[in-house]
Amino acid sequence: MARLLIVDDESSLVLLMRAVLEKVGHTVTEAANGQEALARLGVSPGDAAAELPDLILLDVMMPVLDGFGVAAALKDHPRAGKVPILIVTAKGDMRPLFEAMPQVAGFFQKPFTPAGLREAVARAVAPKPGA
Repeated sequence: MARLLIVDDESSLVLLMRAVLEKVGHTVTEAANGQEALARLGVSPGDAAAELPDLILLDVMMPVLDGFGVAAALKDHPRAGKVPILIVTAKGDMRPLFEAMPQVAGFFQKPFTPAGLREAVARAVAPKPGA
């Protein structure tokens, strides 16, 4: 299964997401804000040895550094910029905001069902045709 990084400031939501995703075999790490996520990914501060996840589940609205700021910082990063991102938001359609970011693999709406979360993650980590 996949290695996932959940980046969200709502600890109860992170706990729920972790339980749902670990139950089906994923390995989950977490970050409470964008700055913490960039540190875990070895972006800021730079760490070429940082272990990268297979997918980042990224909330948009967070303190310190929001999801857009994280995605923008990752966009041109030589290593972490290749990790696909699943945008998780309660703010409606965020597609226009993230159009120029090719690493964004999809969007997922809060509130969600456990089955919906599992399906969205499965789609995002599935091998792409021709890859």
